[in-house]
Amino acid sequence: MILEDEKAIGQLFTGEIDPKKTVQNPGLIPFAHTVGGAVIRPEDAGKIKSKSLTSMRQQTDMQMAQLYKQMQLLAEQANHIKKRVEISERIYQTEMKFEPLISHSYFLYEREDGTDFLSMIAPNEWGRSKKYARCISKVTLLADHTWEVADVD
Repeated sequence: MILEDEKAIGQLFTGEIDPKKTVQNPGLIPFAHTVGGAVIRPEDAGKIKSKSLTSMRQQTDMQMAQLYKQMQLLAEQANHIKKRVEISERIYQTEMKFEPLISHSYFLYEREDGTDFLSMIAPNEWGRSKKYARCISKVTLLADHTWEVADVD
């Protein structure tokens, strides 16, 4: 035993390195290879998985919330288009005693008997001669001959 220690001490002073105690690429070993090297501790796999799952859930929850908001917006847009179609169909089936002009606003009214009519007169301009049961909507004729609908009732 003393001889081995003396041999190791002799190697230190002579600069000889035992090839059995070295590695080819010291940067690839899973532990520090010098005294001043970084301490490498094995990670707790359960802890890593838990953090990863938490992050993944948070990320997917945010994405799901964003998709839900987009779905709500699309549903609102679809309802708006549906209402525009319904009002436009009513307008084209109604009595018009004038030719509507593009970019001008008109009012769609319903009479007491349930028939509709389109007028240039706003609900607050009728005075005492009110000839309608209710104002359905304010509408504006667009260049493509569709109607932009503004809610009134």
